[in-house]
Amino acid sequence: MNKNTFETVKLAKGEMNIYDFGAVKLHAYKTNDFIDDEVFVVEKNGKAVIIESPCFFDNNQELEQYLKDMDVEGMLVAYHGAGATFLPDVPKYATQNAVDYSENGGGKALIDNFTNAFGDAFDSSVHKIDKIISEGRVTIGGIDFVITQTQEAFDVEIPEINAVYTHMLGHDCHSIVAGAAHADAIIAQLNDYIQKGYDLILTSHYTLEDLKDAKTKIAYLENLKTIAKSCAGAAEFKAEVQKQYPDYSGENYLDMTTGFFFG
Repeated sequence: MNKNTFETVKLAKGEMNIYDFGAVKLHAYKTNDFIDDEVFVVEKNGKAVIIESPCFFDNNQELEQYLKDMDVEGMLVAYHGAGATFLPDVPKYATQNAVDYSENGGGKALIDNFTNAFGDAFDSSVHKIDKIISEGRVTIGGIDFVITQTQEAFDVEIPEINAVYTHMLGHDCHSIVAGAAHADAIIAQLNDYIQKGYDLILTSHYTLEDLKDAKTKIAYLENLKTIAKSCAGAAEFKAEVQKQYPDYSGENYLDMTTGFFFG
């Protein structure tokens, strides 16, 4: 499946890009919210499973309306634990470390920051997880998923469409890199995707990407480490990254990366 082969449905705020695999459809919801969230709906035989949740009230309502004719069987809540007013009666699935991340860890800190930044527009309530899942295969609504636990939460393979979901990629935008060791971990993860030969990579903050994009991101991460070694401080590092990647979006993420590399 080519990442650019989809049908687009324009919604009032966001838009839905629909990828048709025959027996399975993938609905990629571009929220157009303040943090560029993406939410994914995997549909098969009229049943649907959602990967991640929107976290702004207007997006919650818009996506619920879009899903009204589908039988939503469950939601996989990984890195985005906020937005609990969205489909409150649908069963929520997560690993234990994802629960900890959203309730007490780095995810909780992000939720607090977003609440302060966006106020009443942001749904800061945290999804209550109904079913704790472990690594390996899980079947929801007749659709198989393969769960891989990460340091923060978990990634999701969708074998029927040869795709994988992870939190962040973005081949032409900055992303949060928590130092050289974290960069190496991301590189190892992306090399694993390349080895497995996925057709599509789904992420929470970007349109669908492919293995060519993964290779581009690996080169960026390797260079990020090189730049960090050559710089004496945060200001110099940020300026050099901006100089080498002038067209990259996500400056707020670059600020966070700078903080991780230079304390």
